[in-house]
Amino acid sequence: MTTSTTTTEPTGPVRRTTRDLTRAAVSGWLGTAMEFMDFQLYSLAAAIVFNKIFFPDVSPAIGLIAAMATYGVGYVARLAGAVYFGRMGDRIGRKKVLVITIVMMGVSTTLIGALPTYASIGILAPVLLVLLRLVQGFGAGAEIAGATVMLAEYAPPPRRGLIASLVSLGTNSGTLAASGLWAILLAVLSEDQLLSWGWRLPFLLSFLLLIFAVWLRRSLKESPVFEERPDVVNGVAMTRDQLEDSAGRERAVGRQDAGTLEAGLRQRKGKAFFVALGLRFGQAGNSGLVQTFLVGYIATNLDFERSVPTDAILYGSLLGFLTVPAVGMLGDRFGRRPMYLALTLLTTVLAFPLLLLIAHGGATAVMLGMIVALNLGVLGLFSLESVTMAELFGSRTRFTQLAVAKEIGGVLATAIGPVLAATLTAVTDSWWPIAGMLVVYSLITLVSALLAPETRGRDLVRLEDAL
Repeated sequence: MTTSTTTTEPTGPVRRTTRDLTRAAVSGWLGTAMEFMDFQLYSLAAAIVFNKIFFPDVSPAIGLIAAMATYGVGYVARLAGAVYFGRMGDRIGRKKVLVITIVMMGVSTTLIGALPTYASIGILAPVLLVLLRLVQGFGAGAEIAGATVMLAEYAPPPRRGLIASLVSLGTNSGTLAASGLWAILLAVLSEDQLLSWGWRLPFLLSFLLLIFAVWLRRSLKESPVFEERPDVVNGVAMTRDQLEDSAGRERAVGRQDAGTLEAGLRQRKGKAFFVALGLRFGQAGNSGLVQTFLVGYIATNLDFERSVPTDAILYGSLLGFLTVPAVGMLGDRFGRRPMYLALTLLTTVLAFPLLLLIAHGGATAVMLGMIVALNLGVLGLFSLESVTMAELFGSRTRFTQLAVAKEIGGVLATAIGPVLAATLTAVTDSWWPIAGMLVVYSLITLVSALLAPETRGRDLVRLEDAL
């Protein structure tokens, strides 16, 4: 009987041209923009019209809670997708996974725009809505993580924060596009037109973006870090048994590669993961409150025109085109930890004043409060998260750990947060639970940043985590 063995040969750095980097940057930006446009389209629809279209037989407050619950259910599927596609991305490469996930997201989003309403088919309408959210979420569970990993692994270390922030800029672009579409619909359509057919247009039009995104992803080269990994042979990562065998043979002949491979075997998973989860918590929780719940709360509970919160998200996203790269550059200059500490402290201190301004001010005050909260507590933190979480993990399990940390944070904070906020504000008839949740989310990230090592400039080819 013969046994096959796997051998590794030392390789130099994998070279990528400026054109390759540009293509990777556009691909990461566009895919993430599409993901967040899809989810922002849904979150705004859930806050503005879905309670009337899919849950018409309940009170406005209960309808808002039900609509937020359908928004949250997608995050459960995202976690399953993070585990499944994350492991695939670490095993066979980042590119293949990113093509699959973009197709799943785009098709399910388009089909939401073709759904019959509750008035047409009764309870089956919200059931189909939930099913499409599950498919959309399963694909999205690895999309932003994959784009984050790919772009961070493409970027040169001195500019990694800036270049990786393009993923966050993609989220901003998607939010802007979705908010802009909804702002136009609210401005030009009557309520009857919006409820009968207007709400479908943004979902159906997203199919055009899907076609371009798939073409771009298919022409993208694999991550240079994945190809440089010492545990990857012929485009596939070694199993643990193969890695142990290869490390033993490298050690027997006295080659330095043995220590590199053994570092991947000795890696104690857990510490970096929980730090990353804490870093994720503040951004994810704040995002669910500011970009989803507050839109419905301002329109339903504070009796403002629905265009007020959507316009605020629109203007805040425009400002984010300055905030996101600026935070990325500052992170490259001063480090990841100092920037995390500054942003989380500012969000904590300003949470109650900003919510007081929103709850008791006029339309201008509402918009100002939302714009500040969006840029400090959501977009700024996302810019840091895009690079810091990638640097925390070793290359052997980076995709999986990053995706799972993002999605667990999403389930615990972004998905549950709006439902909890809707419940607490209904019970207390006050705005203060929203401010309190912003403070709690931000403090969790603050503590995690204090526990995290400084990762700026870390070699991303290393198999082991940063701590």
